[in-house]
Amino acid sequence: MAFEELLARAGGVGLFQVLQICTLLLPALLVPFHILLENFSAAVPDHRCWTHVLDNSSEVPTNLTREALLAISIPLGPNLQPDQCRRFRHPQWQFLDPNATAANKSEAATEPCVDGWVYDHSTFTSTVVTRWDLVCSSQSLKALGQAIFMTGTLAGAFVWGFLSHRLGRKPMLVWCCLKVAVAGAGAILAPNFFIYCGLRFLSAFGLAGIIMAQATLMAEWTTIRRRDVTMTILGCTYSTGQMALAGLALALRDWRNLQLAVSIPFLAIFLLSWWLPESARWLITTGQPEKALQELQKVARINGHKEAKQMLTIEVSQENMSNRVLSATETQGSVLDLFRVPVLFQRTCVIALVKMAADGFLQSVGRLGSITGPLIKMASQALPLIPPLTYGAFPIASSLVLLFSLPETQGIPLPDTIQDLEGGSSTAKGNQQEGVIMESTWF
Repeated sequence: MAFEELLARAGGVGLFQVLQICTLLLPALLVPFHILLENFSAAVPDHRCWTHVLDNSSEVPTNLTREALLAISIPLGPNLQPDQCRRFRHPQWQFLDPNATAANKSEAATEPCVDGWVYDHSTFTSTVVTRWDLVCSSQSLKALGQAIFMTGTLAGAFVWGFLSHRLGRKPMLVWCCLKVAVAGAGAILAPNFFIYCGLRFLSAFGLAGIIMAQATLMAEWTTIRRRDVTMTILGCTYSTGQMALAGLALALRDWRNLQLAVSIPFLAIFLLSWWLPESARWLITTGQPEKALQELQKVARINGHKEAKQMLTIEVSQENMSNRVLSATETQGSVLDLFRVPVLFQRTCVIALVKMAADGFLQSVGRLGSITGPLIKMASQALPLIPPLTYGAFPIASSLVLLFSLPETQGIPLPDTIQDLEGGSSTAKGNQQEGVIMESTWF
């Protein structure tokens, strides 16, 4: 039964798993805050050009209404509303004459907003857009900032996927939380937009590591029968975070306050997550059985299994871990195994089409989708049917590919090695039955 039996001897599902889940759900609640943050912190409020007649108190005529002053200062845009990016070069006083024709209005000379913009602060007191005037000719910089953020998650998925296998899951989680806290809080001090984008890139880089580490630790410390419930709770927590962000943005209308509110909690998580044990499964498969047993014994003590110190020994671990798992410690896998091994190659292609070493690679493919999404939306200006066809056809095709290409994983132990993947369905079914028998009923 390999690792599942050792986990059962450590108490199966107990107090430790409850405490671990509660700890790991904290970053899961906050991660969506950063991913969706710029929907609020970079919101584009209504705006118009700054003009002397309207906005210089010493030049504002007192005998005219604001609507009249707006009419002589700002031309109408394509939607017959005041243009957001241009103003009249000189006040058009003749427009106050009720007999003025539309032809005369269209012939008036205009110019860009050379003196800046006036923003509507009724919804947000300050945003990234108002901070650096990311409107009109500079509006593409906002999309650039979002693309840089998603590129950070792409790079992070590659790097942390590799480091997770080499250095472990816990160090990656701990230091990524610190990185997100520092880079996220530092963004409010950015002197210009490009430094802000760089700090957002670093935040996204750390977020990719947190996403992988928390899911992996939860899966590898949970027994087979409880794993589906655990991962469902994780997914629901992500959704809860997405909903909670709207309420937080409603309460904090200044982008700096909102940025701090979603970043500083990661510093607390950085301090709290030190108590978490490293994945014993990872320690065993990387040739560190002594450390793995220490972590298992720690978990057993938390779960109330006082006799686990005698039950969990090196001899027991060697007896329960199969030969192929122990031999795997002699060779280190790499991301190239995703393409060299037929069964891994097939599953990699299928999951890459849809969107968890392998986890980092597949998340990287998902980030490519996030980067190309805005480009597809931009293409709708020329071909309006591209977004609905793309967004509709791909999920349908992906679901069919998943249905016919990937095996069922419910009640199946996690594979420790490539040999486990190639072992065949009969072995998996046997392991499933054995896992059900060995499931601890302590919790």
